[in-house]
Amino acid sequence: MTTDLRAAVAAIPPDCYARPAWKGMAYLARDLAVFLAATALLAVTDRPALLVPLWLLAGLGTSALFVVGHDAAHGALFANPRLCDAVARLSFLPSLHGLAPWRLGHNRVHHGYTGRAGIDFVWHPLTPAAFAALSRPARWLHRLEWSAWGAGLYYLRAVWWARMTRLVPPRRFRRAFRRDRTLVAVAAGAASLVALAWGWTHTGTAAGACWTLAKTLVVPWLVFTWIIGVTVYVQHIGPEIPWYTAATWSRGRGQVDATAAYRIPRWLNFFWHNVYVHTPHHVDPRIPFYHLPRAARALEALGGEAFARRPLGLRDYVAITRRCKLYDFDRQAWLDYAAAG
Repeated sequence: MTTDLRAAVAAIPPDCYARPAWKGMAYLARDLAVFLAATALLAVTDRPALLVPLWLLAGLGTSALFVVGHDAAHGALFANPRLCDAVARLSFLPSLHGLAPWRLGHNRVHHGYTGRAGIDFVWHPLTPAAFAALSRPARWLHRLEWSAWGAGLYYLRAVWWARMTRLVPPRRFRRAFRRDRTLVAVAAGAASLVALAWGWTHTGTAAGACWTLAKTLVVPWLVFTWIIGVTVYVQHIGPEIPWYTAATWSRGRGQVDATAAYRIPRWLNFFWHNVYVHTPHHVDPRIPFYHLPRAARALEALGGEAFARRPLGLRDYVAITRRCKLYDFDRQAWLDYAAAG
């Protein structure tokens, strides 16, 4: 299906672009309070019955801040570019993302070439032939990362490590990359020292200090990587979501047809700020996350399955991971591993 992107943008009501500064700052304050409260509670408890829900809460708090940073990085939350940059840098710190690497990888590459083979690196599918050519360990890794349990590992390895942390950028971006990576490293180091000192003070042992670091910072971050991995996966992978070769790709196809929009439980959306209403965001990333549902309703009025929002639960996610393993770009069809022989 070829989508007229200009018609989609024109259908979005003008008030979907309103972005009062107080509203963005209110979301930032709320999400920061949730994250800091969960981290503080983790620092003072070792009760197993509390650790698991607090780890989930801290991971969700990190995710909420990440969405605020994501929108600020797009310039969608505030009219002032400097305020956008400051809020994005602050909001990205708990997830250990730098603003400059994120803008290059996400804003320029992913949004610029969504669903295009060879360029869009976010959950890029392999063909059966490419999978068959992998070494045995690489095939095992692919099977793990493309399973229902492996989304966090994929995001950690292929996105955060390869694109956010280790990527050598073009020369014109190197200064900004160095600045923002240094900020993340300093913040992570300072937070780690605080956690280690707190653990040593209250346990008097190196093991206790390391455990405090793990339970307050490391585990919540790993929870976040799994949450963001699952989220990005379902936004761009599914039986009805196509990927395109350079010859068949167009901007409209990428931004609309190669994205998906879902309805998720309200308690989860409290943290994820409508990020699962994803197609309107790709139609125009200038829309603040709190206006995405209204934009989605306007796009749904245009008709067509591309703009429809579907319910998404755990069973739906598992079903997608079982069906979508490899991709035939010629037939635009998802395949299982049997296709690789």
